[in-house]
Amino acid sequence: MRLLLLASAGGAIGTGFRFLINRVFAHAGLIEFPWATLTINILGSFLMGVLIETLALRFNASNELRTFFATGILGGFTTFSAFSLEFATLYERGDMTTAFGYVLLSVVLSLLAIFAGLIVMRWVLA
Repeated sequence: MRLLLLASAGGAIGTGFRFLINRVFAHAGLIEFPWATLTINILGSFLMGVLIETLALRFNASNELRTFFATGILGGFTTFSAFSLEFATLYERGDMTTAFGYVLLSVVLSLLAIFAGLIVMRWVLA
């Protein structure tokens, strides 16, 4: 229960940051291309690398601290950072087939899923 609360609290913070960045980009008129989301995904992935290397690998931080920052704040900021970390883990293990298969499946199936959800709801709500 404690880890759930830490992840939830961190998630609220990360989501707030994501909201603010989206607002800044919208205010600047940068809405024709998803620049805010692209920026958030890249920044979140970079920060996940910094966080994991620093907290988990260098300082052997507690599970609570990793949960609050990695799962919570960065997970709330962007779930893409978790995807990026999972890919990096597979890649660094030398499991290239699984790593690139994961990328391909994640992107293609997620895109198919969004369209499936749109089609289902258009049919339900028609």
